[in-house]
Amino acid sequence: MQRNLTILTYVGIISIIIGYTLTTTTHANTTLDEQLQTAIEAHALTPHTKPTTNPAQVQLGNLLFYDKILSGNRDTSCATCHRTTDFGTGDGLPVSIGTGGNGIGTERTLGHDRELIPRNATELFDRGSTEWTSMFWDSRAIQRPDLSFVSPAGEQLPDGLDNILAVQAMFPVTSADEMRGRLGDRDIFGAVNEVGALDGTNFTGIWAALMERLMAIPEYRTLFQSAYPDTAPQDLRFAHAANAIAAFEIDAFTFTNSPWDQYLQGNTTALSDEAKQGGILFYGKANCATCHSGNLFTDQQHHNLAVPQIGPGKEDAAPLDLGRFGVTGDEADRFAFRTPPLRNVGLSGPYMHNGAFATLESAILHHLDPEHSLRTYDVNEQLPSLFQATFQNDPEVFDDMLTTLDPVAPTEELTESEIQ
Repeated sequence: MQRNLTILTYVGIISIIIGYTLTTTTHANTTLDEQLQTAIEAHALTPHTKPTTNPAQVQLGNLLFYDKILSGNRDTSCATCHRTTDFGTGDGLPVSIGTGGNGIGTERTLGHDRELIPRNATELFDRGSTEWTSMFWDSRAIQRPDLSFVSPAGEQLPDGLDNILAVQAMFPVTSADEMRGRLGDRDIFGAVNEVGALDGTNFTGIWAALMERLMAIPEYRTLFQSAYPDTAPQDLRFAHAANAIAAFEIDAFTFTNSPWDQYLQGNTTALSDEAKQGGILFYGKANCATCHSGNLFTDQQHHNLAVPQIGPGKEDAAPLDLGRFGVTGDEADRFAFRTPPLRNVGLSGPYMHNGAFATLESAILHHLDPEHSLRTYDVNEQLPSLFQATFQNDPEVFDDMLTTLDPVAPTEELTESEIQ
């Protein structure tokens, strides 16, 4: 198992700092290690650590993560869109297909009269790090400096959530298209979907209905008692389930022994010369670390990169997705999305908030010239056929998106070999 985890983390870090060849005259007086160490110190980078988890909560969370009972129609689990073995804890699709869908991963198909999920299913690597203060592409769930939380549930969000990852776990089950279902739905056994019949803003009611399902199962009652021995059965809430799911995700998807982590611990042989050269580029000329900063490789801020609009759109803005603007209402946040982390990025394509780019190379090229990339976007090259018609190719939409374009491109042009 450890060997497999090492391979996963190796792939991720190589994807992050994939190298280019320095000329023999550049930095003639310093070694690759000295140059990279300078960048490490400048960015205050440290080896990755794994938060402590409760084994009983991990065991419970493991079962909940894979159990379709958490969806109103009993047909969708967390693992439906977060595949743990074959798609880097995502699903390999540009945007996801939730309840009512059929199949798994890239073979999944949309159910009758169902909608695509507006955004890409994010990977789950290292999401339990204490450095995380936000969740979702638009950061609609955040942790304040005083450790309190802000979320779409407002005052309905219960107390007792362990971390921002547990807050995140509260919400997929409330989404009609992701897991909850709709009024009039029947589950896979033909029974009325009592969860889908609830209003989508009735978060408390949705969570209570799901806990009623769980506590009706003797095995789950036993597991909850083991995970929370100091909580009376009648006092258990969905927050306890969310804490368990978060504990499982932390235990299963936190990797601390990648070559990059080893290098930060002082093992200078852990990275190849090519990887070291790529690291120097990443923290220097290519300007990647301006946004992909820190130990998580994200500044957790929001940037408009004029990413082609793919998918059904989000809420009142459909068929457009206005990103962070939908949370703040600030015009400057139109089309802005949070910087994604890059650990194990080689496993978690397609890329961007809506999976608009199939490869890392195409994602990098978009960063270098967002306007050109947007105006010449080729759906046949980047998207599976199901999603091609969702591309919003109106030039007026392009102009609107470019109005608040974030100037994050490298200050110098990159050569083809540097891009590779």
